[in-house]
Amino acid sequence: MRITTYSDYSLRLLMLLAIEEERLVTISEVAEAYDISRAHIMKVAHQLGIAGLVETVRGRSGGLRLAKPPEVIRIGEVLRLTEPDFDMVPCFEAPDMCRITSGCLLKNALGEATSAYLGVLDRYTLADLVADQRALKALLAV
Repeated sequence: MRITTYSDYSLRLLMLLAIEEERLVTISEVAEAYDISRAHIMKVAHQLGIAGLVETVRGRSGGLRLAKPPEVIRIGEVLRLTEPDFDMVPCFEAPDMCRITSGCLLKNALGEATSAYLGVLDRYTLADLVADQRALKALLAV
């Protein structure tokens, strides 16, 4: 399976906020650290704010911070928020589109695989992804 660029940027933003828990991080800092456009990061930050994962502080000294401790943010939860769907084949959404739907076991197998995929990601938290904060800070030059 492949995640969207939007989900990738969401996870990267959350990781940077997790290693910089002691301070507010600006959109520009995130964009520069990852060499990503400010517009993309602004969109991601806005949506993660609506979802209750990121807190935005407006004003001259404003910025972003995690709205929850990294230990409680599950990676599977983030992907469920940021991915448009997990339909691996068209019949997940439109069962009538395929002639063999009533006798096909592929949908069940793929559904089980998707559940396993998300189940593994649910075992990991944001804290797990940033366990080596020193290395991440060095790589991101923050």
